[in-house]
Amino acid sequence: MRIESQAFLNAAAQARTVRSHVIVLANEKGGSGKTTTAMHVITALLKAGQRVAAIDIDSRQKSLTRYILNRKSWAKKTGVRLELPDHYVVDRANTRSVDENEAAEFAGFATAIMAIEKNHDFVVIDTPASDSYLMRLAHSMADTLITPLNDSYIDFDVFASVDPESYEVTGTSHYSEMVREARRQRRLVADSDTDWVVMRNRLGQLETRNGRNIAEGLAELSRRMSFRQSDGLSERVVYREMFPRGLTVLDALNERTLGVKPTPSHHAACEEVQRFFGALRLPIDERGKRRAAARAEWFRCSRRPLENSSELMGE
Repeated sequence: MRIESQAFLNAAAQARTVRSHVIVLANEKGGSGKTTTAMHVITALLKAGQRVAAIDIDSRQKSLTRYILNRKSWAKKTGVRLELPDHYVVDRANTRSVDENEAAEFAGFATAIMAIEKNHDFVVIDTPASDSYLMRLAHSMADTLITPLNDSYIDFDVFASVDPESYEVTGTSHYSEMVREARRQRRLVADSDTDWVVMRNRLGQLETRNGRNIAEGLAELSRRMSFRQSDGLSERVVYREMFPRGLTVLDALNERTLGVKPTPSHHAACEEVQRFFGALRLPIDERGKRRAAARAEWFRCSRRPLENSSELMGE
């Protein structure tokens, strides 16, 4: 990275004016489930009555952007009520100068932050699977950092190195060190730390040697790096089927929304997402819960046939 430390601190301080609770989904290993997790966290927050904004800084893939567009399109096509966040995407700069690219991308990011400031309870940021200026800036802003991790030593390698014989952790890797530095920068700017949650996806059999070794390695690493662990999403086909329609397992799943009857796998997936969301311990306020209850009541009443005048008069 060619960014100077003081310049980074100034940028972080400028961006950190947002008063919302910032949730960042990040991992330098691709295919870990960041976007799927981000969309489910967004939906859970919206269903809890929170005012949510989403920012996609993965300017190449734009997976979260496409997920939200699919959701909007499917809601319009079917007439199904699907909650949607206020969404922003930071476009990739493509000049000949690294400094100019960073300045342009920061300007796009700052514009999104300024639009969000004071109007949302939560901001959810989806990041690319690569080290970049904006990715580091997002990490330094995170109140809650969620890092999905598949149950594999290939994925574990971005966190730590291990001894090939004992499988004991011998050191931290590039992503762990980047998070450590981003948290340090945050403490300098905001005088607060990030709640880092490592989310274990696609869990294997814990009773196997590989499962035990990874679990023990993560436990050791969590003590070194101060993160919490949580079980995440299992290997289920239902998650992959949701994307084209922008659905989540938290939506009202029926033949109208899915096109087929929901299966036990849908219900099991919903339960595991709810458990994970609860483990995040996010600051959901009572005002938001009241908004959610009022919206649900309005939607329920809007489907009720109008009463005729004789019924209103008690005749």
